[in-house]
Amino acid sequence: MKHIDAVDARILLALDDQPDATVLALSRTLGLARNTVHARLRRLTEDGTLKEFSRRLDPAAFGYTLTAFMSLSVRQTDASAALEGIRLVPEVIEAHSTTGDADLLAKVVARDTQDLHRITSEILEIDGMVRASTVISLLEVAPVRLTALLEIAAREAGR
Repeated sequence: MKHIDAVDARILLALDDQPDATVLALSRTLGLARNTVHARLRRLTEDGTLKEFSRRLDPAAFGYTLTAFMSLSVRQTDASAALEGIRLVPEVIEAHSTTGDADLLAKVVARDTQDLHRITSEILEIDGMVRASTVISLLEVAPVRLTALLEIAAREAGR
């Protein structure tokens, strides 16, 4: 299981403040050895804790101004095909297997409502998809944010 300790958290918070900082600059700012910072960043990248830079992009920057959430029902006998098919739709930027009435919750981006209709039709053509219920996001009121959790992790060393 991946675990971010206080030193990792301090490094990541420093990167939030200065995303283009070099390892040397981070080590000086944090008072850590350069090799320590380098090794920890490499480990965080290799174990998948530190995700790719593309996750930081705003889809609106390349024309995808509409965000929607789809609750998808899957035919249980075709669940594997449905899961593989949903991964192949580029506009599905995130998907989760869920409990409750729907089997999957997908975050989808589209250029406009007509494009969303096309994407919905494409998703419903995937083998195993039974039904989709779509909700359009009007405004992102709380974006993904982890800074507060990193701050808690950074303070845990003092306990």
